Amino acid sequence: MKRKWGMVFAIVLGATVTLYAQTDAKAKEILDQVSAKTKTFTSMSADFVFSMVNKEMDINEQNEGTIKVTGQKYMVSLPGAGLEIYSNGETIWNYMKEGNQVTITNVEDAGSELMDPSSIFSIYERGFRSKFIAEKKEGGKTLYQIELFPDSDEFQVEKIDVFIDKATMMLSSATLHGTDENLYGIVVNKLETNKSFTDAEFVFDKSKHADVEEIDLR
Repeated sequence: MKRKWGMVFAIVLGATVTLYAQTDAKAKEILDQVSAKTKTFTSMSADFVFSMVNKEMDINEQNEGTIKVTGQKYMVSLPGAGLEIYSNGETIWNYMKEGNQVTITNVEDAGSELMDPSSIFSIYERGFRSKFIAEKKEGGKTLYQIELFPDSDEFQVEKIDVFIDKATMMLSSATLHGTDENLYGIVVNKLETNKSFTDAEFVFDKSKHADVEEIDLR
């Protein structure tokens, strides 16, 4: 299950912010604003809580994580799950602490752009049909609730519930309803923009992981 989390995280964060089809005028208006705003940032970083729930199997797991994105480069860390994902825009390193193993692939071989967290900046107006649900108050915030429905079953997603902070026009939280009956969620606790990152932050550092096993699929 842990190996799937990186992909699910990318889908939730990338798809919920910028992937939508022009089907609902109100939803489109809101998502247009979110998309336009994120494109003005040179970089983004966030602290978040990632969760997986399966009521039938009595599973409720939560892990705190961080993400850094600049251009096509990104780094995702979920310490509790032992997962780190790095991409310098050309190569992807997927490191699992369990087994001390890193899988290396080329970006072009990684599959759909939905799997790429950097798509938060560039992919939009395709992939999902959107529907505005409601404007509601929650925790002192006014949130827009939007539902996204995929145009295909490629990623085994039934729908994604998105909550946009009306004051900031940024993602507050999202829940992905998987066809595997799991619920995958992200709650953004802290978001910063236009920070400076070094190129080294988006490359897996082998020297920090003694005796790591490399699986190079390039």
